[in-house]
Amino acid sequence: MSIYLTVVVKAKPEHQQEIKTLLYSLPELSIKEETCIEYNVHQSIDDENIFILNEKWESLDGLSLHNQQPYSKAFFASFDKLQEQPIIYRSN
Repeated sequence: MSIYLTVVVKAKPEHQQEIKTLLYSLPELSIKEETCIEYNVHQSIDDENIFILNEKWESLDGLSLHNQQPYSKAFFASFDKLQEQPIIYRSN
C-alpha cells in the first residue's frame, strides 16, 4: 500500500532562502530511492516562507529508510531555522 506524505514547512524569514534551497534539492535526491514514487516541493504564493512537500512512497518501510538518508537528516537538522515544527500528514 502506498503512503502519501504532505508536509507543511514554515521557514523563519531570515532563513527562507536557505530553507528553500535545501527543500528544492530533496526531490532530485529522493526520487533516486527505490521506494520513492513521487516527490514535489511547492512554495506558497500567499506566504513565501511556507513550503509544501508532497511525497508518495511504496511503503512505510521505504519512508523510514528515506528518513535515514543524509539529505533527510540535513533537513531535520535545519528545524531551528523554522517558525515551528513541520506539520506532517500521512495518508494512504
